[in-house]
Amino acid sequence: MLKELVLKNRSFRGYDGSFQLSRGELLELVDLTRYTASTVNAQPLKYYIACEREEVEKILSLTLWAKALKDVQLPHPGMGPSAFIVICQDMSIGSGTTRFLRDIGIAAQTILLGAVEKGLGGCMIGSFRKPELKELLSLPEEIEPNLVLALGKPAEKIVLTEVSADGDTTYYRDENDVHYVPKRKLEDLIL
Repeated sequence: MLKELVLKNRSFRGYDGSFQLSRGELLELVDLTRYTASTVNAQPLKYYIACEREEVEKILSLTLWAKALKDVQLPHPGMGPSAFIVICQDMSIGSGTTRFLRDIGIAAQTILLGAVEKGLGGCMIGSFRKPELKELLSLPEEIEPNLVLALGKPAEKIVLTEVSADGDTTYYRDENDVHYVPKRKLEDLIL
């Protein structure tokens, strides 16, 4: 069952624009993170939840998607996410950003696996305009946004393929807008 969730958990960049997520559903996803590991059990992560259409659009305008696809604007117009969860760090609890990167990754993956279980999908976005986002969300000085999670009902096809002989792992789209994600073989991962 976990493998099935992992295989369905892709970085979706196209969503059903008519689908709406509730604050309650987002709170359920964030609640999962309370039970995950945290460096020295400091638990410095805080979460900003956005599901109102106007706020979602403002956050979307501060994010940068799919840099490997230079000639494609994603998400396509009308296919933006229904919600965002911004993973932040409370610097008054844990000030070392680097040491808590693992916590951010664990929390993000946990939220996305929870989303997949609900028939949803998401995308981790590390490229965003941090100062502008902090200002938009009116975050206190000690709260630093570190990762943006887009969430919604996926409306695109993603296909996993094997990495080609040249070792190129760059994702790409075909003429039908199908998104292909090359993955290394298991034997290539084992030392």
